[in-house]
Amino acid sequence: MNFKTPQGMNRRHFMRHLAGASAMTGTALALGNTLKASTKQLKKNKKAAILLWMGGGPSTMDIWDLKPGSNNGGPFRPISTAGDVQICEHMPMMAKNMDKLSIVRSMSTREADHMRGRYYMHTGYVPNPNVKHPSYGSVIAHELSSTREDLEIPPFVSVGGNSEGPGFLGMAWAPFSVNSNGQVRNLDMGIEPDRLTQRMQALKMMESGFIDSNRGIAAGEHAKVLSKTLSLMTSEQMKAFKVMQEPESVQERYGQTNFGRGCLMARRLVESGVPFVEVGLGGWDNHQNIFQTLQNNKLPELDRGMSALMEDLAARDMLDDVAVIWMGEFSRTPRINGNTGRDHWARSWSAVVGGAGMNSGIAVGATNEDGTSVVGPSQSSEDLMATVCHSLGISLETTFTSQSGRPMKIANGGKVIKELVS
Repeated sequence: MNFKTPQGMNRRHFMRHLAGASAMTGTALALGNTLKASTKQLKKNKKAAILLWMGGGPSTMDIWDLKPGSNNGGPFRPISTAGDVQICEHMPMMAKNMDKLSIVRSMSTREADHMRGRYYMHTGYVPNPNVKHPSYGSVIAHELSSTREDLEIPPFVSVGGNSEGPGFLGMAWAPFSVNSNGQVRNLDMGIEPDRLTQRMQALKMMESGFIDSNRGIAAGEHAKVLSKTLSLMTSEQMKAFKVMQEPESVQERYGQTNFGRGCLMARRLVESGVPFVEVGLGGWDNHQNIFQTLQNNKLPELDRGMSALMEDLAARDMLDDVAVIWMGEFSRTPRINGNTGRDHWARSWSAVVGGAGMNSGIAVGATNEDGTSVVGPSQSSEDLMATVCHSLGISLETTFTSQSGRPMKIANGGKVIKELVS
């Protein structure tokens, strides 16, 4: 489980403290013998969300909204599903699970640049040089953590890549970024428990002195992270990251890939009470040879991992509580370019959502016959985020205050997509 720098945190500074305290798993194991805490499974009505982030901009016209017969349609064909929708023929396992999800085929967003689109889809706000907005994970973790008094591990976990950061909410709500193997860097540096305690107490004294000198909010935020770090090192809940403890048959069902293991870890984390998990699957920036890449690589990997996740959430009676969101920063052009690829396109595309009480098995909105525009009302990043927050019981009247004192409404004032709520 390699640390990666979450946006908005000085990870090198953070890691120096970790190394200085020798706060590694060997210590956690030594201290773990004295702990009586046990990993607690997700309780009923403990809401959570899993974001499956498709970095690079997946061609939703080749996955969720096919156009057979159109010059833009490509070679793939639609197949029927367990829901009232059709999807790509190369997603047969997901076809059996589309009664658990709905496709929003009327997404129309404003950013077709990778970095800007990533920021916008994660926050509901366009990039602004004067303010850093909090991401989905930071907002949801912030709002739901009060119901997780026993949670000792981070409330926002990003698996397989960095997410967007906590913005003005502060680094206590930054993503805890890990890889899909559940291993922390520098695992072998053990230390005696008494020595660790002495080092952490000394470090706490230094931190307290710095905070008392009124040096601004950064010191207080840093102290919170250190406190959480010690809890993290010694918590039995860290077992949720150890996907290799699952039976081999379960691991095979998810797929022996980074994305498959990430989906399995996401299920284990929300069972342990983590409010928000993001799992990344990159490689969707297909400007050339798109159909070969999708058919042979991306779609089989997505199909296996995502279908296993949905099946497990349903089998464990968790879908009423856990929202699942599938999206990228935008999609690909309906027109196929000269390199048999598709370029960036944000005007008309699809996202997929389900769980947490949202209506499932349906398509919301539509695109025209060649996929170049949305027919009827369109949905934005703000609307999608508002719908997910609403499904999790988070009030859309919630307003944060930025560091400059400016009020910021949750989901940027987006509207709930009425077709997805009862």
